Amino acid sequence: MYTPAAFSEHDPEVIAHFIDHHPLATLVGVANTKPLVDHVPFMRIEPLAQGSRLIAHIAKGNATWRHAESSEHWMLVFTGATAYVSPSLYPSKQQTHEVVPTYNYVSIHLTGTLRCSHTREDKLRTVENLTQMMESKRAAPWAVSDAPSAYIDRMLEGIVALEFTVIEIVAKTKASQNRLPQDQRGVLDGLAADPATHEAAAIIARRLGN
Repeated sequence: MYTPAAFSEHDPEVIAHFIDHHPLATLVGVANTKPLVDHVPFMRIEPLAQGSRLIAHIAKGNATWRHAESSEHWMLVFTGATAYVSPSLYPSKQQTHEVVPTYNYVSIHLTGTLRCSHTREDKLRTVENLTQMMESKRAAPWAVSDAPSAYIDRMLEGIVALEFTVIEIVAKTKASQNRLPQDQRGVLDGLAADPATHEAAAIIARRLGN
């Protein structure tokens, strides 16, 4: 990933928080010299660092798991907080007109290894952990135990548990931080006015100390 110094993100808490709130990852591997790409929600089960693990599950009918341990290198890509930035949002436009459009976003690449498990214990634990994370903000969270055990057993038969172990972390936060403070505030105000870009605006606000 092209990551100029101004956009390189090194704060492990910021990176982990972003992954927690954008769990749908693009899973990338290589199978028989061809790229393998899938989209799977992954969850951290410990502080994010080299050697830490993330878990997920996929359908047994999904061929991805069959390549889990035959491919040495895998990558998880988490993205979000995207926003088109118009030159008109920069106050400096009125002074020089030397401005062009750009795009703000956050992207995190985790390189690592992937293994799969077919044991009921691993699959149930994975499903329970993912469910608890996804349901945690609901007023009345659903739990795996709410469903009949025989039904859950049938559902578990149809999935495979995945565990991703991190080797390298590369993160990029592109939030107009290469612009003058006045331009950053102009972008912040512009993006904050659109509900679709509130998250991108919040990242600029955080970096500005607002």
